[in-house]
Amino acid sequence: MSEPAKPAVSVAILGPGTVGTQVVRLLTEHGDDLAARVGAPIAIAGIYVRDTAKVREGIPASLLTSDAESLIASADVVVELMGGIEPARTLILRALAAGKAVVTANKALLAANGPELFEAADAAGADLYFEAAVAGAIPLVRPVRESLAGDHISRILGIVNGTTNYVLDEMASRGLDYDVALEQAQELGFAEADPTADVEGYDAAAKAAILASLAFHQRVSLDDVYREGISAITSDDVVAARETGQVIKMLAIAERVDGGVTVRVHPALVPLDHPLAGVRGAFNAVFVEADAAGGLMFYGQGAGGLPTASAVLGDIVSVARHRAVGGKGPLESNYAAHDVLPMDAALTRYAVRMSVPDIPGVLSKVAEIFARHNVGIESVRQMAGRGHAGLIIATHRAPEGDLRRTVADLRRTDAVDEVLSILRIEGDQ
Repeated sequence: MSEPAKPAVSVAILGPGTVGTQVVRLLTEHGDDLAARVGAPIAIAGIYVRDTAKVREGIPASLLTSDAESLIASADVVVELMGGIEPARTLILRALAAGKAVVTANKALLAANGPELFEAADAAGADLYFEAAVAGAIPLVRPVRESLAGDHISRILGIVNGTTNYVLDEMASRGLDYDVALEQAQELGFAEADPTADVEGYDAAAKAAILASLAFHQRVSLDDVYREGISAITSDDVVAARETGQVIKMLAIAERVDGGVTVRVHPALVPLDHPLAGVRGAFNAVFVEADAAGGLMFYGQGAGGLPTASAVLGDIVSVARHRAVGGKGPLESNYAAHDVLPMDAALTRYAVRMSVPDIPGVLSKVAEIFARHNVGIESVRQMAGRGHAGLIIATHRAPEGDLRRTVADLRRTDAVDEVLSILRIEGDQ
């Protein structure tokens, strides 16, 4: 006697934008395959929109509703793709309180209100999945959250914003100025009309907070993340990087240091032989360093409707399977109590590019300033000019606070005409 068919798992989608439209298409086109993987059919209960009269290509009008509360009540799984804090936060909390499984791609909400959402999910015994919130199609959250749960992650170093990687790559590979590369990114759809969230590091900082929380088993908020953008990067910086065998990348870095953890987002010099140096265009890549597993590289499409929809579908299949055949996803792991340290405690290296008088004794005066702050010099590159000289000094690894005070003194001394740029060096420890 054959086993009776299981009832369909109903899915409510909040927000039919670029990603939501692709999720609907994939659920529809691959329904039979997804049902086989889940153990039950997946049915779209409806799609929440603010304006049901607006025609949306690829979305059947019959699925649209402006009644979010009724839609959530009718579904087993709620997929939030609206973005922003409100009303996404309120609707997710309502869904979790009702015991619904939730899938979200909302990095900003998770970084700002993650603890509240995780507590609500745990209290209700409901799944909360968010693979698409960090690096588009790249399977990263699940490996860090589950596959490496038995290991000890010491560092995460990654390119998690496709817009900034595209801009910096165009500056490096084609010699474009920052403004031209950014305009090109906007024309190609890699950057928003207002690119602030990307180029000033807000998007990457939200993702860094999520990754640090998962990697270090503690709550890290957006306010804990040090942030710098790429808008100050010049063509001269790019040329200097090339001449020293490096490339500039916008990095998200979370690492354990003595006394706690540090989380930061900023542009940095990466040696050309490091795996992250070869990440081109709008792609993302994350390098995870763990005690037992060693170095692990995750690479792929970091944004876009279809790649992000792939990650959302993976989460939908997981939570739908739990609904159909039993089981539950992992709870929040926040047992650790490491101090989240200020940026001054981060250990890094500086590359300081400066203009100095072309006279004897300058280099010894500059070196004395570094020594005064216990910052070791690894290399000095000199570029002669007419009446002045250019120096690029790369330091050994040191606390950020010591490096910052060193640069402050360099700006004050008459041995230096101008500090032209400061870039951190990462990826070669």
